[in-house]
Amino acid sequence: MGEKVVADGFGPSDRQQYRRKLQQCLAGLARLLAEKRFDRPRNLMGVEIELNLAGTDGLPRMLNGPVLEKIASTDFQTELGMFNLEVNIAPHQLDGRVFDRLAEEIGTGIGYADRKAAELDAGVVMIGILPTLAQRDLVPENLSDNDRYTLLNDQILAARGEDFTLDIHGVERLLCTSDSIVPEAACTSVQLHLQVTPARFAAVWNAAQAVSGVQIALGANAPFVFGRELWRESRPPLFQQATDTRPPELQSQGVRPRTWFGERWVDSVYDLFEENVRYFPALLPLCDEEDPLLVLDRGGVPRLQELVLHNGTVYRWNRPVYGWVDGVPHLRVENRVLPAGPTVTDVIANAAFYYGLVRSLADDPRPVWKRMTFQDAEANFDTACRHGIEAELRWPRSGRAGGIATLPAVRLVLDELLPLAAAGLDAWHIEPADRDFYLGVIEQRCLRRVNGASWQTDTFHRALESGLDREAALAATTRRYRTLMLQGEPVHTWPVGID
Repeated sequence: MGEKVVADGFGPSDRQQYRRKLQQCLAGLARLLAEKRFDRPRNLMGVEIELNLAGTDGLPRMLNGPVLEKIASTDFQTELGMFNLEVNIAPHQLDGRVFDRLAEEIGTGIGYADRKAAELDAGVVMIGILPTLAQRDLVPENLSDNDRYTLLNDQILAARGEDFTLDIHGVERLLCTSDSIVPEAACTSVQLHLQVTPARFAAVWNAAQAVSGVQIALGANAPFVFGRELWRESRPPLFQQATDTRPPELQSQGVRPRTWFGERWVDSVYDLFEENVRYFPALLPLCDEEDPLLVLDRGGVPRLQELVLHNGTVYRWNRPVYGWVDGVPHLRVENRVLPAGPTVTDVIANAAFYYGLVRSLADDPRPVWKRMTFQDAEANFDTACRHGIEAELRWPRSGRAGGIATLPAVRLVLDELLPLAAAGLDAWHIEPADRDFYLGVIEQRCLRRVNGASWQTDTFHRALESGLDREAALAATTRRYRTLMLQGEPVHTWPVGID
């Protein structure tokens, strides 16, 4: 991909041809859906986790290339910044003791990566945004050595036509500019995949959108950006602003950002792919030789490469995914809401809560998206990002009276959503021991009103009170966080403070 652009660049004909191919891919997707060519129900789920590299001093290390050479495993890959890694867990059947198996696999993988990183005076930190990252770290020179990232950076910058403005008002205010998309690399997340049939896709996606605010309230773990205390989950505003192809004039006109929550409930997966093509110009107009409609005419299954590539440059928090394995297509909902960390146990608890709750809501004969507006779901997402576990969210009242109530997120979870998540896990045939342990972690977070963001800010302020300056307090908080992360006890049990 990089070689083509270096040799030829992108011209008007490339974009016109790509647009035509996208329309062919959409037509191909419509035929696949109409002809019911997708994989049978398999209840498959998958997990990806983005990680940070930091030294024993708590400061970022730009070493992902050498660390990956030490790890020497295809489970680990580069991410956007040189201080990032990503670990991919093979798909699992969503049943039985799957969550305990996932916890063991992820814990083993991260432990191994951490030991290999230690050979280079670095270590793994699983956190939403590394508190010690400074603006000087997020420069083009620290972009990972990968043509894909360089090309994406160049195309987003070209589309915008000027530097990015990062302006986030929280507890404090961040206001600065960036001449690259590298600040996006600060945002490290957990991605939860669920393979679904076309008939189930809309219900699962709508349910995932409805609970995104709840996920953030419980799992917030990114309160610091460039040393400033901002929102309890600062990834969404930072990610949106660091990838925003719109200059201020287009923003004021209401043009949609490439990182967005969406604007409506959907009836089909086709709705989302069609919106992506209709609303967003191509960033990477690279055409494959495949003719998707001809492949279908011959009885084959197209890979829809242009549509897949374009879809990867529209950053929905719940993203539709078209996949292709051994000649059989499938669909997935990719939930990109959660930050990484704090511990493997916390990550798996967040996953168990999500998979259980989405199952129950998708099965509900009175679906939540028929009882609340999409705008309420979006407002919940924003409120939860700002306030974390202290957020108050809007949710449909139970019973026949109906209507919308505003109530603390922790009360909503304890009184209504945890029982639904438990019922959903039962429907997936999850063993009761797994169900009760991991949902118990969520329950305790709510009862103690503690998550990663609250622990980070409380510990940071305790460090300031001890006499440390801001940079030293952030470094001490990061070192203590990493120690407790590696010990593995869930965050609601962590003692506050740097000692």
